[in-house]
Amino acid sequence: MPLKIIRQDITKINCDAIVNPSNRFLEPSGGADLAIHNAAGEELYAYCQKLGGCEVGKAVITPAFNLPARFVIHTAGPNWFKAENPEEILISCYRESLKLAVKNDCESIAFPLIGAGAYGCPKADVLRVATKVISEFLFENELLVYLVVYDKNAFDVSKKVFADVSAYIDDNYVAEHSEMRVFFNEEYEEYTSSNRKGFRKRRIEAERDIAEKKMCAPMCSSAVGGGVTESLDDMIRNMDKGFADTLFFYIDKKGITDVDAYKRSNVGKKTFSKIKCNKNHKPSKVTVISFAIGLKLDLEETEHLLRTAGFSLSNNNLFDVIIQYFVTTGKYDDIFDVNEVLYKYDQVMLGV
Repeated sequence: MPLKIIRQDITKINCDAIVNPSNRFLEPSGGADLAIHNAAGEELYAYCQKLGGCEVGKAVITPAFNLPARFVIHTAGPNWFKAENPEEILISCYRESLKLAVKNDCESIAFPLIGAGAYGCPKADVLRVATKVISEFLFENELLVYLVVYDKNAFDVSKKVFADVSAYIDDNYVAEHSEMRVFFNEEYEEYTSSNRKGFRKRRIEAERDIAEKKMCAPMCSSAVGGGVTESLDDMIRNMDKGFADTLFFYIDKKGITDVDAYKRSNVGKKTFSKIKCNKNHKPSKVTVISFAIGLKLDLEETEHLLRTAGFSLSNNNLFDVIIQYFVTTGKYDDIFDVNEVLYKYDQVMLGV
């Protein structure tokens, strides 16, 4: 199952377990810790007192009481300024919490940015550790993981990457409310608001001529012995393969397993099974692009995969332009690098 980065109140997430960033005494001290205790009720505090604390870097589990979750997993995070190896402790907090969730048959778990509040852990460092540890864990385990992030600045996208993406957007993104994009370059200088009506009329006529030629070509070529019907039969026989067949072609071409493919693409096992079992399954555009990024397809391959599901990339869509940047440059290690930038631009993130 995938990792989903969301903006939401962790006390209101309906999942099997939520993680409480606590301390070794399991005493609510502020931030998410205090909010979780307040939402769960006094019974949670009483239960924690019976446990006798939690070792730093470890995790313990309790009922969730008044929370919509089934369990609360409490983990004692590091004090970034005082701990000897704060990052190693942080890694342990995430791993131990994940292990405890699986041990208790949880199918979903929600994490905050552990230690990013009162304990001074830099949000960008916590986020980097969290995505790395969680993604590695998901390669071996089936679990839906929510990472709750409140601040866009938590993503420390490198200045160079962000500058490159911004420049690419400036060069390629056609804003929704900008002037009409001109396809006839030789007429561009003549195009002004005063003759826009005439320009549009000429453009429509030119597009109609092109469309008529395209329609005429197959009919003319098949005029002998069968006419249009034969041409249509040929077209049907030569149809592109569907999305599922094309996806598996690219998986095999990359030389990876099906499991690696859907996990690298941050796609859940259930979604992948639907595609595998039903060749006519209609995926969403986000699903198709998630696979394209996970498989590191080039632009031509990405467009091909999208077409088999009835989609395409457009310069009129900010999400599409960001995806084009990463596909054409290949400047990402995994799908979460792409999601960081999508999050910065308030776009839907990849994964299902």
